[in-house]
Amino acid sequence: MLGLGVDRLQADINRLLTSLFHQGVLDEQFLQLQQLQDDTSPTFVYDVINIYFDESDKLLRNLRLSLMDREFSDYKKIGLHLNQLVGSSSSIGARRVRNLCVAFRSASELNNRPGCLRGLEVVEHEYHYLKNMMHELFHLEQQRLLAAGVRYPM
Repeated sequence: MLGLGVDRLQADINRLLTSLFHQGVLDEQFLQLQQLQDDTSPTFVYDVINIYFDESDKLLRNLRLSLMDREFSDYKKIGLHLNQLVGSSSSIGARRVRNLCVAFRSASELNNRPGCLRGLEVVEHEYHYLKNMMHELFHLEQQRLLAAGVRYPM
C-alpha cells in the first residue's frame, strides 16, 4: 500500500509541473535546478526557491514603497530592482515573472508612473501565483518522501 501512495503523489507532482510548464509559469531552467539536487543535498531546490522568495519579497516591497511615494522620481532605481528580479527569476526558471518584469522595466525606462504601478500589480499577482504553486509542489514532494519512508539526517 505504501507504494501506491508514493505513485499517486508522484503523479500529482508530475501533473502540477506539467501544468506549470504548459502555462509558461516555469521554463527549462527549473528542470536544470532540479538536476542539481541529489542525496547529498535533498532540499537543494526547496532552499534555492525559498531564498528567491525571501529576496523577491524584499524587492517587491521596495518597488511598492518607492512607487507609493508621490514625490518619487528615481526610475533608474526601479530599473535596478527589476534587473535583480529578472535575474533571480531567470535563475530559477520563473518564466512568466521574468517576462512581466521585463515589460514593467520598459515602463520604468519611460518614467511612466501609471505604467509602473500597473506593471507592479501584474508582477505581484504572477509572483504570488508562482509562490502558491511552489508551496503546493513542495508540500506534495514532502508527502511523497514521507510516504516513501525517506528519512534524512537532521
